[in-house]
Amino acid sequence: MVRRITRLMDEQFSIGGFKFGLDPILNLIPVAGDISGYIISISLIITMVKHGASGRLAAKMLVNATLDALIGAIPVLGWVFDFTYKANTRNLKLLSEHYTEGKHRGSARPVIVGIIITMFIVLALIVYLIISVLQWTESALGW
Repeated sequence: MVRRITRLMDEQFSIGGFKFGLDPILNLIPVAGDISGYIISISLIITMVKHGASGRLAAKMLVNATLDALIGAIPVLGWVFDFTYKANTRNLKLLSEHYTEGKHRGSARPVIVGIIITMFIVLALIVYLIISVLQWTESALGW
């Protein structure tokens, strides 16, 4: 399931050999797209933790998802970033390393609380950034 959702979010479609998924498409919708993509990424991380991913691994995955959400919320730059960064694919690779090579070991329990708290903080920052950009745009255009 994690592999299927990751593919859908990051690499489902192909144009001229360039793969992309729903994540950059969702992020074309201000606020809702950014938030929904981040929630899906966090849900995948929590699912991976519930199925044996270590706390250390979850923390690395959280950094990928958060970076994707924060930079992805910036108009234009964020859209380009979303087409290239593919946080969910990076996280799936980390999970594979965890299972096949024994990397990224450590306790997961304290990280779950941190993930949830970080998720809410990042979501609040995304909403704040988007509202600020919209207000700036409105004042710059004189609406």
